[in-house]
Amino acid sequence: MKTFLDVVGENIRFEILGIIWILTLWELYLSLRQRKLMKRLEKVPDLLEGLMSQEVYSKSRVYALDKSSFDIFKTLFGTAFKTILILTFAYYHAWRWSVKINNKIGLGNRNEILNSCTCMLLTSIISFFIELPLDAYSTFVVEQKHGFNKQTPSFFIKDKLKQIAIMQVISLPIMSGIMWIIKNGGDHFVWYLWIFTVVMILIMMIVYPELIAPLFDKYSPLPEGDLREKIEALAASLNFPLYKLYIVEGSKRSSHSNAYMYGFHKSKRIVLFDTLVKEYYKPSEDDPIKDQGCENDEVVAVLAHELGHWKYNHVWKQLLFAQISILINFYSFGMLLHYRPMYVAFGFNHSQPILIGLIIVLMHILIPINELIGFLQTVCSRIFEFQADKFAKDLGYTESLKGALVKLQKDNLGFPVFDKLYSGYHHSHPPLLERLEALSKEDKVGKEGKEEKED
Repeated sequence: MKTFLDVVGENIRFEILGIIWILTLWELYLSLRQRKLMKRLEKVPDLLEGLMSQEVYSKSRVYALDKSSFDIFKTLFGTAFKTILILTFAYYHAWRWSVKINNKIGLGNRNEILNSCTCMLLTSIISFFIELPLDAYSTFVVEQKHGFNKQTPSFFIKDKLKQIAIMQVISLPIMSGIMWIIKNGGDHFVWYLWIFTVVMILIMMIVYPELIAPLFDKYSPLPEGDLREKIEALAASLNFPLYKLYIVEGSKRSSHSNAYMYGFHKSKRIVLFDTLVKEYYKPSEDDPIKDQGCENDEVVAVLAHELGHWKYNHVWKQLLFAQISILINFYSFGMLLHYRPMYVAFGFNHSQPILIGLIIVLMHILIPINELIGFLQTVCSRIFEFQADKFAKDLGYTESLKGALVKLQKDNLGFPVFDKLYSGYHHSHPPLLERLEALSKEDKVGKEGKEEKED
């Protein structure tokens, strides 16, 4: 006979599953809208005449459709997998196995922090093997088909093993700290936990690019020459404290291109992928775009955009937004930490492990709130991107930035046209046509203002 707690637990469990499937159907609806648009637009839209050839457009369209098919499968697979986990009380069984393992190897079964670390390690290994075929398919089928993949199977496996090993080295001590704070923080543990998380994030912002990223890719100082001189001149003109300037050998992994900056105070670093710079990247026969990479002025324009993010403190604003989100999550967890029906819903009738409570609250119960927060972050990010583009425009890089945006779109075979609802929900960066239109609009406004002044 079911107890009252069993009935409440079942209700919680099925409510969580209902929310998960509603969000999945929403994702599928958006994906199908975008897919329908891509299937319909077989020819280059009038707005792209002169910017993208029919050949490149067709390649980007086929690539986008292939990625869309795989993403839809991944979404359905992920939701089905979560459903099975919840219905079979997988978290409960993983916890029991972890306790038994610790007991068997002599660590005992009463130390909740050790049991939690073992449980995390166990679930990470299981997740690794479940996700590995999907990652392999994405790399060696989807990316390979369109000429982007540069990895060999042995490189891929070594990379994945390295990733999971480093993840455990970092996450297990952090989880131990989180568990200790929750157990010993008293009534104010939420605030201590939040402060601890902020410190860990700031540390990782320093440690990751300096110590972890170089384990996966080769970073070298950008050689002396025209490009370096132009970047240093731009940084100096803005009083940007450029400390080091790197070029990373990303071409051994993929022919996709990128650039970013990191660092605090007077120790700023700029990193360019070799696939971004025409001077340093030599496309192979398999590359989808033979004339790949940006000219030096275009690379500098991209960095002018990135410096706009620095000038307007976008990184710190996004970090603040993220911390507010984390605090909301921790506060909600604090309220539900001892809510027994929540644990019963996942098979824990006689215990309430803190780790399991964290997983249930952060990954399941707060899904609607976190989806809303994620959407607001996307909206803010799009605003920041337009501001950074405007900053580069005001520095006189309008045409170079336009050229760089078009080239990056072509080099990465990015499909340039999007359903507005799909784009508004998913894209933290505005689509190409919106950015080009905004840059041209600014030019027009500036020109009209200048003419009025002359009159």
